[in-house]
Amino acid sequence: MNEIINTRSSIRKYKDEPLPEDVVRTLAEAGLKAPTATNKQEIHITVTTKDHPVNKKIQDALDPDARASFYYDAPVIMYLSAEDGFKWSDVDAGIAVENIHLAAASMGLGSVILGCMKKVINGDKKKEYDQMLEIPEGYSFRIGIAVGYPDTAKEQHQINYDRDVTVLY
Repeated sequence: MNEIINTRSSIRKYKDEPLPEDVVRTLAEAGLKAPTATNKQEIHITVTTKDHPVNKKIQDALDPDARASFYYDAPVIMYLSAEDGFKWSDVDAGIAVENIHLAAASMGLGSVILGCMKKVINGDKKKEYDQMLEIPEGYSFRIGIAVGYPDTAKEQHQINYDRDVTVLY
């Protein structure tokens, strides 16, 4: 697994090739198998293909004139929602989306974690988006991820352990 962590990167260019249903299921299951606070397991995942009307609606609300879509034309976009009122829902969704990201990398897929649409989905038209995304009642969108076959290669970012880590004994 360290190899996956050390070589994964966020991908922002995808081949125009759909993901098989079993691959999508494996990715969703990876998200649902993530640890959650108090084992609440309050994560819900909505999967769309890039041509689903909700993606265009979100794109138009974000920036209809953008050079790239918010999901970078990936064939699959996963929207993770979690229970309202549970103080760890954002953290749990973050852990789940990272599980999906690492699972995708282990399968030779590319992905990029998405948060830019949170204000749109949870904004003035939240009820409408909740219906379109079939987000369960009492839940809100937390984070998303775009997944597909990468059509680009990217250098991994460098870390600076000495600057970014403090070890106290």
